[in-house]
Amino acid sequence: MKIGTKEFDLDKQTYIMGILNVTPDSFSDGGKWNNLDAALRHTEEMIADGCDILDIGGESTRPGYTLLSDEEEISRVIPVIEAVKDRFDIPISLDTYKSKVAKAGIDSGVDLINDIWGCKYDENMANVIAESGVPCCLMHNRKEPNYTNYLEDVLNDLRESVSIAKRAGVKDSQIILDPGLGFGKTYENNMELMNHVEILGQLGYPILLGTSRKSMIGLTLDLPSNERLEGTIATTVMGIMKGCHIIRVHDVKANKRAAIMTEKLLTF
Repeated sequence: MKIGTKEFDLDKQTYIMGILNVTPDSFSDGGKWNNLDAALRHTEEMIADGCDILDIGGESTRPGYTLLSDEEEISRVIPVIEAVKDRFDIPISLDTYKSKVAKAGIDSGVDLINDIWGCKYDENMANVIAESGVPCCLMHNRKEPNYTNYLEDVLNDLRESVSIAKRAGVKDSQIILDPGLGFGKTYENNMELMNHVEILGQLGYPILLGTSRKSMIGLTLDLPSNERLEGTIATTVMGIMKGCHIIRVHDVKANKRAAIMTEKLLTF
């Protein structure tokens, strides 16, 4: 898969997506990187630590988050996107579920759209992605964790997202899927899906795993968000062993090292 100017051999290597939240209220690092100088310093640090893709987000999606207007979200992310593009050679993912924000990001050089609602929130999102030709990550999500046959429901929900994208003209080669751990799921749902995340492989697309510092780790270990590194690494290793291709994390260096070691053991 080509993301920006970079070729990603997803069959042979696991890639690390570094999280850059330019928000004052993210659940884990709110306010730390929401000025331009801090954001650029953190980007440089993550690249040095082995980040392969940078995921920029301007709206917190933690439980109970405040919905931003398109204009406010655009005003947060575009200066950072442009500055990163100007200074660094790294593919940029934009974490948004709004088509106007996605379009503004793509016009500023974004290489991938990461939609937590899998093209189901904004009816124009799939068209924006298709017209641009950039790849997309479609995440599983529901407003409420109401399931009949949980794992099969997750697969069917993702099938629906893929259908929406493909009807708009998005190519199979441009689609990545995310199980959406932490979104529209109970603690038990999250743990079960993590344990069976390989089922997403049935759909035939690369899998992005995003568990970094999430509540499933905090609840298991009884730890606050800033003390969940070891728990995150455990899910990274397990995810790679179960066939995940991209790992989205806050702590790039430790997870990159864990990924390299896991890959070496699996291929030795």
